[in-house]
Amino acid sequence: MCFTDGVQVGAFLDRNGLRPSRYVLDKDNVLVAASETGVYDVKPADVVEKGVLGPAEMLLIDTSEGRIYHNQELKQRYAHQHPYQEWLQEEQLTIDDLPEADVVEHLSEHALQTLWRRHGYTEDIIQDAIIPMATAGGEPVFSMGFDSPLAVLSEQPQSLFTYFKQQFAQVTNPPIDAIREDLVISTEMYLGSDGDITQDVPANAKKIKLASPLLSSTDFEKIRHLTGKRGFKAAMVSLCYGNQPRPHRLEQALDDLFKDAEEQIDRGANIVILSDRGATSDDLIVPVLLAVAGLNNYLVRKGKRELASIIVDTGEACETHHYATLLGYGASAIHPYGVYATLNYNHLAERVDTYRQAALNGIIKIMSRMGISTIIGYQGAQLFEAVGIAKEVVDRYFTGTESRIGGLNLDQIEAEYLARYDRAFGSRAKDALLSGGSYKYRADGEHHLYNPMTMYKFQQAVRLGDYGLYQEYAKLMHQEEQATPTTLRAMWNVRPNREPVPLSEVEPVSQLVKRFKSGAMSFGSLSKEAHECIAQAMNELGAKSNSGEGGENSQRFKPQKDGRNVNSKIKQVASARFGVNAAYLMSAEEIQIKVAQGAKPGEGGQLPGNKNFPWVAEIRGSVPGVRLISPPPHHDIYSIEDLKQLIYDLKQVNPFAKINVKLVSSTGVGTIATGVVKCGADKVVISGYDGGTGAAPRTSIRDAGLPWEMGLAEAHQTLTLNNLRQRTVIETDGKLMTGRDIAVAIMLGAEEFSFASLVLVSIGCIMMRVCSKNTCPTGIATQNPALRKFFIGKPEYVKNCMRFLAEDLRQEMAKFGFRTVDELVGHTELIHPRYVAKGKAKSLDFSRLLGTSVGIQRKPVDRFSPKHKWPDLNSFAEAAVAAKQDFVMKEAINNEHRAAGARLGGW
Repeated sequence: MCFTDGVQVGAFLDRNGLRPSRYVLDKDNVLVAASETGVYDVKPADVVEKGVLGPAEMLLIDTSEGRIYHNQELKQRYAHQHPYQEWLQEEQLTIDDLPEADVVEHLSEHALQTLWRRHGYTEDIIQDAIIPMATAGGEPVFSMGFDSPLAVLSEQPQSLFTYFKQQFAQVTNPPIDAIREDLVISTEMYLGSDGDITQDVPANAKKIKLASPLLSSTDFEKIRHLTGKRGFKAAMVSLCYGNQPRPHRLEQALDDLFKDAEEQIDRGANIVILSDRGATSDDLIVPVLLAVAGLNNYLVRKGKRELASIIVDTGEACETHHYATLLGYGASAIHPYGVYATLNYNHLAERVDTYRQAALNGIIKIMSRMGISTIIGYQGAQLFEAVGIAKEVVDRYFTGTESRIGGLNLDQIEAEYLARYDRAFGSRAKDALLSGGSYKYRADGEHHLYNPMTMYKFQQAVRLGDYGLYQEYAKLMHQEEQATPTTLRAMWNVRPNREPVPLSEVEPVSQLVKRFKSGAMSFGSLSKEAHECIAQAMNELGAKSNSGEGGENSQRFKPQKDGRNVNSKIKQVASARFGVNAAYLMSAEEIQIKVAQGAKPGEGGQLPGNKNFPWVAEIRGSVPGVRLISPPPHHDIYSIEDLKQLIYDLKQVNPFAKINVKLVSSTGVGTIATGVVKCGADKVVISGYDGGTGAAPRTSIRDAGLPWEMGLAEAHQTLTLNNLRQRTVIETDGKLMTGRDIAVAIMLGAEEFSFASLVLVSIGCIMMRVCSKNTCPTGIATQNPALRKFFIGKPEYVKNCMRFLAEDLRQEMAKFGFRTVDELVGHTELIHPRYVAKGKAKSLDFSRLLGTSVGIQRKPVDRFSPKHKWPDLNSFAEAAVAAKQDFVMKEAINNEHRAAGARLGGW
């Protein structure tokens, strides 16, 4: 960051220090600071001083004095202006400095059972999240992605938290590697008023310092009993409101809550505690996230936000995503008493601290995916997008948050929580706790795209090669999506605006399958048999398989002795660069740079240690048995310019391969895609949040990223507006299940398509979702030789899968009146929101997604392609290889020739 007041000018590098800042001073007293050298030409003899700013370092020029202040001198100058250390010692308190207070008694079993039902706890939340975090000390790892409905489409009452999706960094700035860069991570939080930041006075140091925003019950009681004696006064504000029928109850309750909190602040409280404790059957409870976000923005509008900190005492928040959302919308600390009571009930009271640390690590992972290294920096940043919340609600209570498809108003949000109230106090109060079933199929749980019936129909079709059975599967999928919508595209009807065309005139299956790819699934995540089976099938079809990020045995680069071609045409380059070398890159027809993955954007891939067998470790250049977690960022991509350099390098190694950059659907992905195309990428992938994975944290699978429909529409429209759409190919993936799904993707702008989960189902996957445990009973996602014997997949099954999808797409195109995919691209005018008479989905507004119909027209010349092809070097290398002799070539290399070694390496 550069700054100036007109007299002084300076540069400052953030605490992470990932992006470079270099400076040079010449003998004419000209100082230039920039991200790279060479911005201003200085002869070596004229250089007086040059250097690099490190993390959190500064450089200042005072033009009135005519001198330069370097980091240490500058900080010393200001650090000694006042006795800051003494002020901190005198004014700042830690939690240990506060007087002891009695802890509130544990909830009775009946009260806890009521709390569970009232706040939407399920067996899955308790058994798969809370208890494992307390016993294992980490967030549970899940597999196979998310195929349950979005919150706004779910027939089951949803917590308000699930309507918000975490944002993440990709390309334009890097996520933080919280594991390897933990030195820059800070979890400290401070309670109390902010004071006057325009003055240096001792009162500004009056804060309570917390080591973590997740409070233990003991620490919470200490804070709750503060009465103002040491400059800190806490005030409780109840989230409960009466259950008497009246219009707009929730809106009235929020207004009353905000006024109550404001009055408490006016009376001197500098810590406001929002609590849902003590609610009876006569009370309803304001959703805690709505209360926190609403109060935060209310106080901002009133000019009083800096006067008090907000603490949450809640039974509702019980997942890592909940805590991150509360912090992101303004809370300073959280006391999840419902979780602690649940642990106590399960005889795990002594594991509360373990749970707190696991949850804290989860929060760190969430904020680090945005490139933020301090919880203070994350607090109040509102780095989420609402999916299914009405604009008027967002504008008033979540001000500044993106909400592109509208959704629930306050009355509808209240109805969600009333359904939970009925579970706690109505006729079903004594029923067993709901199973949940959001992540795993449960007969009484959420609907899943992959359920026993759809999987059975599909597997029978591809195994028997029976297109009629496939049509039954596709019909069943359509019926289920009509009855229980799971995806945004399920809320749309496609209405042709032209006459149908004969099926014989539509692009043939043999051409359509060339647009199909298998998703990026690594060797290691998959068994050798499964990985090669998929590659062989896609090669025989003329389609492409993707190696994933685990590298590939070089023996597969050439046809096998039995004639099989098991080389993956797409080679992935991910952040850990497993198996990446010149031979690997030269074996590719397409090279994919994985910037992000749909199931866990802002994180790196994971291979559990129990799957890292010697043959896997050999390919990856690792040690057997070691858990491999790829860095969240590519450590050579901290900016868009760095991505351009990597693309250039890869094209120098293999000038024949197309470069594909994989992004994940997110707010602003269109702008990012524009930059990627300018970097020279031939293709851009927009992945949906619901993509599959072999291993990802539970929270990441559901709560990060957006549906591909949103990102794909934005990318296509933005590239078109910038006159760049014709220069690239857009690919998409994420639970593409039928030809209709593919057709909708084409209308939104896609031209190529990847399938991962569906391919695995075709070769025998039964969705046990144990990929990360090395116990896959079908031999697909395991390295255990005893289990790999059960693999029954055949290349024919994958080929049938692809052919059936292509034939289904052909029939859809014929019905719509289009003969080719290129002709159909961008025709969003065919998509019409489906009328819904009742339910949450009736309030959705898709006008921003389904904008102007925009097609594409290819241009043969790409002005962003590298200009320096090195024809002389190619001729030299070709002659040397042909002659099998050492040759010496003398040629000038200047700063335009950025990858001479890479070009030779490709040879």
